[in-house]
Amino acid sequence: MSAARAIGLVLGVAADGALGDPRRRLPVTAFRRLPQRSGAVAAGVAVIGGLLLERAGRGRPLVQASATAVTTWAVLGAAGLALQGTELARDLEESRFDPARATLSELDPRVADGLDLVGLSRASVETVAENTSDAVVAPLVWGAVAGVPGLLGARTVSLLRRARMGRRGHWAIDRLDELVHLVPTRVAAGLTVLAAPVVGGSAGGAWRAWRRDTIAHPSPNAGRVEAAFAGALEVRVGGRTVYPHGVAELPVLGVGRNPDAGHVTRAVELSRVVGWLAGVTSVVLAVVAGFWRRSR
Repeated sequence: MSAARAIGLVLGVAADGALGDPRRRLPVTAFRRLPQRSGAVAAGVAVIGGLLLERAGRGRPLVQASATAVTTWAVLGAAGLALQGTELARDLEESRFDPARATLSELDPRVADGLDLVGLSRASVETVAENTSDAVVAPLVWGAVAGVPGLLGARTVSLLRRARMGRRGHWAIDRLDELVHLVPTRVAAGLTVLAAPVVGGSAGGAWRAWRRDTIAHPSPNAGRVEAAFAGALEVRVGGRTVYPHGVAELPVLGVGRNPDAGHVTRAVELSRVVGWLAGVTSVVLAVVAGFWRRSR
């Protein structure tokens, strides 16, 4: 069964990269709108549905591989993130700030109005980094360990946190999100260190920023991957960030210059490499978890 899960993850990752703009895929868009419309019920429905699919695949490798592949394709955000990140970089390069603000608002809940080139570039690098962890690494890690329920549950919690940010009851969702991403954020930061040289970045800078700068961050997870990306690209991110519910004074992550459009392009490239490394990692985890279950 571990082999079937691993094959399903590989097929799902490949499908996400091969089938074009995910915003035009009805099953994908329907899933990603569910938390906004149904609130906390969505997380329960997703996990229960995943458990039923996983149960249906027991002893039936073809069913399990197919269910894992389709679910991975539906929840994974790698292709969409690369597409929107590229749009951001292109608009910033051409000084088209209004379209850049609109694209940024699709990816991040911060208030983008009034951000200049430096502010938009900084926000874009942060957003690409955070979404690499939340929409790519976390679903794959949980999918490797827990199968279809892990894929659906991890992604739904991320979407639910964003939909409920600043609203009543968001504290409980935030704590659940922190728990779900406790391990994946660290995996994502580690993969960023490994991936940095592939895009001409600094592995040492990514490691130092990750270990040094996130100590001051108020969240146990937030900022870790952002710091690793900043260190890899040798830029500074963080600082004052405006959200609809208020202003957050966040620590500065990384050292060096302020990011520009070129750094956004490199952040997208780094995100792609981290995504493929996460795919490989998920396959290894799925196989190891399968052997561990059989040896018990």
